Amino acid sequence: MGGLLRAGVILACGIMFAGGVLYLLRHGGEHQSWQSFHSEPAALRSIAGIWHAMLAGQARAIIQFSALVLIATPVMRVAFAVYGFARQKRWLFVAVSLIVLALLGAGLSERG
Repeated sequence: MGGLLRAGVILACGIMFAGGVLYLLRHGGEHQSWQSFHSEPAALRSIAGIWHAMLAGQARAIIQFSALVLIATPVMRVAFAVYGFARQKRWLFVAVSLIVLALLGAGLSERG
């Protein structure tokens, strides 16, 4: 379990580093305006949009994807816990892990 968390964090950091380097190479010399806030483009507000933009090589999408990998890491840990407890036939722990997984899913799917 610890290895899964470590691998997820290392993978997310590597992706974020690559996206950051790509972003700086493409936009590092641009002048930033701090007078008004500009949020992410609409295309980068959904998983599908992030995925398509990332495959197109957009640096901001790569950075966003690394955040998704980082968020998915503990969710995968709980999913693997469900599998591990089921193999051991520890049904109480399977049930508790499934409840935690459902709560994580509900929290991540909430719009707001």
